[in-house]
Amino acid sequence: MVHASVAAGVRLFDTADVYGTGQSERVLGRALAQLPAGVRDEVVVATKFANLFDETTRTAGGQDVSPAGIRRACENSLKRLGVDSIDLYQLHGGAATAAEAEPVVEALEQLVSDGLIRAFGTSVDAPEVISVFAASPNAHTVQTQANVFGHNDAVLDVARRNELAVLVRSPLAMGLLTGKYDLTNRPPADDVRRDTPWWTYFDDDAMETWLQRLDSVREILTLDGRTLAQGCLSYLWALDPAIIPLPGARTVSQAEENAGALTFGPLPDTAVKEILTLLADSPERH
Repeated sequence: MVHASVAAGVRLFDTADVYGTGQSERVLGRALAQLPAGVRDEVVVATKFANLFDETTRTAGGQDVSPAGIRRACENSLKRLGVDSIDLYQLHGGAATAAEAEPVVEALEQLVSDGLIRAFGTSVDAPEVISVFAASPNAHTVQTQANVFGHNDAVLDVARRNELAVLVRSPLAMGLLTGKYDLTNRPPADDVRRDTPWWTYFDDDAMETWLQRLDSVREILTLDGRTLAQGCLSYLWALDPAIIPLPGARTVSQAEENAGALTFGPLPDTAVKEILTLLADSPERH
């Protein structure tokens, strides 16, 4: 999947140390190491820190944003990824206010100075946290959730003011926006998407309404031959040129479909306006 993504033009991969309790970084590191050197040098690797976990027991819990904890997490990620420096290092959690974010930025600045990371950003998208990060010339990104169902205007506004790139998680609503799922075909009962406080896309009492919202914009999203997933990525590019969607993929075909959206580019502005109107009732619109 990683190799297919690169072959199709993808040059940024986003992961986190806690994903798979270290396994995601290891797999990504091995896959990228197999690429020709010239191609590998073009790839940007973004990972995250602060959530604690145990690779041996494959359990997670707690957070650590102390300077020592940040450095330790960084050094461990470097080993798993098999690199000397991380391109983009992102705060995953543990600092929800400006006061809590300030020492985190100081620690990250030291990692840049030491050559362990090249740039950093925040996946905590509280505007006051973003503003603290943005004060540093080494902060390049903010990560936030956005898709056709909604986005946070305050986050996009502060990113624009500070000229930050916006990495968008859940651009396909955890798979619901691919068209793969319906009321008779949901993720397995033990899938994290079925029981999480962060999304309701597959909840028993909410999925039908989400599917109805999707049906109302399906024709717009598939303009000019786009697949549904490609239309959702094209929507985000049209919403804000600073947005870089982070669609998930497990297979070669998924990777190729995601990258295929690049051949279409952004949706027309008129299509975006129509989607915003049709989905104005979405609870994810801020």
